[in-house]
Amino acid sequence: MKRRILWITSILSSIMTAGAAIFGFMLTSRLMYMKKKDDAFILNREITAKRFDEAWFNSVQKTEKWIDSPNGYPVKAIFLEPLNTNNFVVICHGVTENKINSVKYARLFERLGFNSVVYDHRRHGDSGGKTTSFGHYEKKDLQAVVKAVNEYAGEEAIIGIHGESMGAATTILYAGTLEDHAHFYIADCAFSDFTDQLMYLMKKETPLRTIYALKLADVFLRVRDGYSMKLVSPREAVTHIEKPVLFIHSLLDDFILPEMTKELYELKQGPKHMKLFEIGAHAQSFNQNAEEYEKTVAEFLHTYQLLPK
Repeated sequence: MKRRILWITSILSSIMTAGAAIFGFMLTSRLMYMKKKDDAFILNREITAKRFDEAWFNSVQKTEKWIDSPNGYPVKAIFLEPLNTNNFVVICHGVTENKINSVKYARLFERLGFNSVVYDHRRHGDSGGKTTSFGHYEKKDLQAVVKAVNEYAGEEAIIGIHGESMGAATTILYAGTLEDHAHFYIADCAFSDFTDQLMYLMKKETPLRTIYALKLADVFLRVRDGYSMKLVSPREAVTHIEKPVLFIHSLLDDFILPEMTKELYELKQGPKHMKLFEIGAHAQSFNQNAEEYEKTVAEFLHTYQLLPK
């Protein structure tokens, strides 16, 4: 009888171990290799919505650059120069998107006196990189892009960074953990902590309700992609940013909750603004409130005397 119980216990233990391994592998695969939007779909969507002006894009002075990432792959960037200025804004797109989604912001900053740099995050668009890390490795890529912009524009240039969703988290992680080198940052619908964000989505979309599932996934993530979820925490990074930050979110966002931006705003010391839009789903604040969005950015830059003269 005792031998039978031990045998059954051993089988159940093996099944549970195998199940945990399968779960950890599947969840980390979903994160590392998150399904991206097709490049042609993004282009057609932006053209149809009249956010991407083909005539302007084809005629504007621009330079395509391959920038070496310290992570060991090339990053594709486009320097857009409609204006005779050395002032630039680097624009970081969200997960599953690409640099074409950033061009609408380039037009906004053109009207405010800035040229722009749009680029593809790792594993997106034309850039290299095998996995998506939601800001961990992406922040190093952003650092390389900013360095290239500084070398091109000169140390006297005003450099800003605008990020949307994962791009906003990447912006905060860059400024708060690597270098607070830009003159200003705009964080549109950033998550405040990757673990908390995953926990929220897991509770919302699956029957799982325990942090232990994420702890298991974290073990697999460290083994498979070399980092822990704990390292992807804008709430920790934002406390180290001294330059002005404009936080933007839509109150109707149910993917990354606006409470996360409110938290980041409260934690940020020194110069900061926050704008919460009444209309718009996730990453739709500009698309649904274009004029007010641009006015908000202009007022933020004017307040801190960052508008080019």
